Amino acid sequence: MLLLGIDLGTSSVKVSVIDSETTRILASAQFPETEAPIIALFPGWAEQSPELWWQYVQSAILKCHKTNLYNPLDISSIGIAYQMHGLVMVDKNQQVLRNSIIWCDSRAVDIGAKAFEAIGEEKCLSTLLNSPGNFTASKLAWVKENEPEIFEQCACIMLPGDFIAMKLTGTITTSISALSEGMFFDFQHNRLSEEVMAYFDFSPDLFSPIQPVFSIHGTVLNSVAYNLSLSKQVPVTYKAGDQPNNALSLNVLQPGEVAATAGTSGVIYGVSDVLKYDKQSRVNTFAHVNYSDKEKRLGMLLCINGTGSMYRWAKNNFNAGLSYQQMNAAAKLAPLGSNNLRVLPFGNGAERMLNNRLPGVHFHNIDLNLHTKEHLFRAVQEGISFSFRYGLDIMRENGVNPTVIRAGKSNLFLSELFTESFVEATGVTVELYDNDGSVGAAIGAGLGAGTYKSASEAFMNVHALTQVHPSGSNITEEIYQDWKYLLNRQLGNS
Repeated sequence: MLLLGIDLGTSSVKVSVIDSETTRILASAQFPETEAPIIALFPGWAEQSPELWWQYVQSAILKCHKTNLYNPLDISSIGIAYQMHGLVMVDKNQQVLRNSIIWCDSRAVDIGAKAFEAIGEEKCLSTLLNSPGNFTASKLAWVKENEPEIFEQCACIMLPGDFIAMKLTGTITTSISALSEGMFFDFQHNRLSEEVMAYFDFSPDLFSPIQPVFSIHGTVLNSVAYNLSLSKQVPVTYKAGDQPNNALSLNVLQPGEVAATAGTSGVIYGVSDVLKYDKQSRVNTFAHVNYSDKEKRLGMLLCINGTGSMYRWAKNNFNAGLSYQQMNAAAKLAPLGSNNLRVLPFGNGAERMLNNRLPGVHFHNIDLNLHTKEHLFRAVQEGISFSFRYGLDIMRENGVNPTVIRAGKSNLFLSELFTESFVEATGVTVELYDNDGSVGAAIGAGLGAGTYKSASEAFMNVHALTQVHPSGSNITEEIYQDWKYLLNRQLGNS
């Protein structure tokens, strides 16, 4: 029995097919080969085309099939992971009304701030576990205010993964986890937030039926099955945001367990069984994939927008044709601390952990007679790792104190230098796994379909590749404190 996982990222779509019995990856494919475009009509805006996502998904699935390493007709269920907080709007005929306003778009920051004040800070934090901030509800309010003709045509709103499930099955569903990441869910009363709906004047009719994350979200349409060489009536049995899904892929499901990722954005994600929140909403709490009213499982999420996007920018502008692997090797030639070159990597939208400010990217202490591209590549990786440390300290204020962080060996964690810098900066051991979001989505599909009776069964063959431990040296700490001083000065905090 085979399971198919789809990971709809910002840069590309990745698809994997795994053997359910062994969880062995039979084939993986990514599309497009180059990084998908982000449409920025104005500073701080970020949009993508949902229909283009659907083309990418189909192309990635067919590319996977072309490996001829499995029989597509043996695929028994499908799971979907997706970039979080995006807004997709469709009319009564399931036609897309506008580009998706995606996670790193900053246009609705002021709208969310006004809602936070009007609804009441304590009310928002105790029921939503967050400020409305720059999340999906605020994005929808922006459309209502600025594009009323589009809002009036809207029959249903959804998140990016819901849209892909709709294109596969013709059915639209949502989950508590999805509603919570959009700032639509009231954790105290276990329902759509009446305060958010009333303040923004949203109709409940805009929302699809709520189902568990692990459940049947529709079956593949016959026409889609034919085009994608799948069996008829294959169910979609799992949908989750990329960060809860990343945690699932690393078997981070129980209180105290912590996951991390460093893709386009960087995330530390800790599981809790308590309805808690950061008073400044710098880290955000959402329903985890295994959340239920009886068994609270929540994900406390620290997000840094400018991680992989920062490294990509360096690659596109300074690498002189080098691959990421060659850049990583070049970075290792520079000394620890990059001869005092410091990078603040905050140029990809408003940063929640910085109170929704957008300080931009800054390079400090460049010496034109000393610094080379090797120094710059290292300083970028160090700056990203210091951003993780800054955010982890906020999480520690909120009771998340990991001794081990699990991460997939992918994206920036493919770099030995970055991994070591992350470990030294945070002071926490990292376990690396041969896993990614598409594999996690495939395992989620197996759990949703009942192929696996439990998470223990699903992950019985998944083991860490390696552990990287902090050395206990104070040198990195001294460099971090210098970096933190520069950040605080940039923010006007010192």
